Amino acid sequence: MVSDLVGRLLLCLALSCTIGNVWSNGSLESGPHNKHHNTTRSDDNYTSDITKSESLKGRRSTAGPVTSFVPQPFSRFSVTARVRLLDDLPRSLGQSVMLMAVFHFADGSRQYVKAGHHPMARAADGWIDIQGDFRTRAPNQVRLKVQGTAPWVRYHVVNASVADVWKTDSWEAYTDRMINELRKSDIRFNVTTAVGNIDLSDVEIQVTQTRKSFPLGTAVNAWAYASPGGRLYRDFIHRHFTWAVHESSMKWFNTEPRQGFYRYGLPVRVLRSLRKNGLKVRGHALMWSVDSMVPSWVKSLQSEDGVRSAVETRIHRAMNLTRGLLDHWDVNNENVHGHWYQRRLQDFGFELTPYRTAHLHDPTVRLFLNDYNVVAHGTATGALVAQAHRLKAADVGLSGLGAQCHFYTEERPDPFLIKDRLDRLADTGLPVWVTEFNVVAADEEERARFVELAMRAFYSHPAVEGILLWGFWDRAHSRGPHAALVTGEHLTLTAAGKKFLDLWENQWMTKEERTLKQSGPTFTVRGFHGDYQVRVRYQGRELSHLTETFQLGKSPHDVRISVYE
Repeated sequence: MVSDLVGRLLLCLALSCTIGNVWSNGSLESGPHNKHHNTTRSDDNYTSDITKSESLKGRRSTAGPVTSFVPQPFSRFSVTARVRLLDDLPRSLGQSVMLMAVFHFADGSRQYVKAGHHPMARAADGWIDIQGDFRTRAPNQVRLKVQGTAPWVRYHVVNASVADVWKTDSWEAYTDRMINELRKSDIRFNVTTAVGNIDLSDVEIQVTQTRKSFPLGTAVNAWAYASPGGRLYRDFIHRHFTWAVHESSMKWFNTEPRQGFYRYGLPVRVLRSLRKNGLKVRGHALMWSVDSMVPSWVKSLQSEDGVRSAVETRIHRAMNLTRGLLDHWDVNNENVHGHWYQRRLQDFGFELTPYRTAHLHDPTVRLFLNDYNVVAHGTATGALVAQAHRLKAADVGLSGLGAQCHFYTEERPDPFLIKDRLDRLADTGLPVWVTEFNVVAADEEERARFVELAMRAFYSHPAVEGILLWGFWDRAHSRGPHAALVTGEHLTLTAAGKKFLDLWENQWMTKEERTLKQSGPTFTVRGFHGDYQVRVRYQGRELSHLTETFQLGKSPHDVRISVYE
């Protein structure tokens, strides 16, 4: 029975109007990161074997197929289900379909958690995959159901599953191992000396990493950066980061607050200064589909052609003014959550148009989706994966996935759920960039712990190619002082700032010294990817003619040194 299978389950739910007895596990496979626990009893609560010939209809109260199980307390689960709508809403491009988890507690109370969400679902989509996850506290029972459709909408559900999220008691050791494997390569030394004339204990080899190749960046407040009193802010950015992104100044409602009235001067000046100081820059964003973020004058345009023309003009102007200065563009920001343009134009396929336009205009710039609740939280992970597959199939120039990672106030990042969500994004075959990372905690030491948990989860994952903070200074931070790494007019490091820099500039940088007596004439240094300088000292004196610089990538690098008196 269910109580005998606590915490170990595979829920397989098959519901269809066209065939009976369609219980199935969906061909899921066990792997090193997920445990799928089968139960073949059709009379317990893990499965529902529906043989009725009619389709299921949405209901306002219990809305959809329901199944239940008793989990172990404080567990993590990933959930998936395949849903097919048979009816569309009149005069609507799509409707939301959700996987809900309802926790039932011993005191009779309930908690409703949205585990997964697929927006803009349509009958024409056929089978859609809804993915998500949830954590339990200590409920007596968890009930899962499909929800969100109108009461009269018919749908099928097949192959719903619940799986334990992989975890380990040695998280830090696991991340150290993965970081060593992913972010380091061998530097192989072969040193020759004059036979008999050189005391090996007198020869020192210094290996110093001067710059990391892994992209680390920050959002930049253009007004603070350009202000006369912004020198320390600018210096901190130039010293500690290799990438940047405009926080707000490049957004459409700021660069064109009224039609034909342009304000690109400040963001372009800041962009040129960042490039001059050696930083690469992401563009954020060409457009933004959330209703409240669409320029008011665009909303007032009377014709569909007028809206399409405004979008095309925006893309061309922004890309012309930044040509050669930007490496990435977030094209249509948060399009999983906002659909203003598609609804206004009554064109679901418009999600492809901005990408196609931008790619044709400048194929050298990498184009990104960028959305939230895909890594820090998981309700939209599956929806972003589905959108990425659509854009890839349409060949519109999509190059990567941007994962905003704004954790809730006082929320401890869950590294195992972060990893599970990143695994799902990685299934698209696209690189992932953490584009907007911050944590919020009033206690500085707690904030430091949050920073390390998240940074280790990001940096140790093979799909992650870059990490950008969404601000770091309390006086230029959208989430206030409890999210800051530095504070005050002198940019004093907080505990979180010290932890962040210790990780990035100490623990995850390479600096080693070897004597030949210790290492012998051939030895290997395992180094983080980036730029290096090798210096040789003999009897305390530097042999400057033997200094060597190189860049270490994913392949080993050989260094040959000859030391003679």
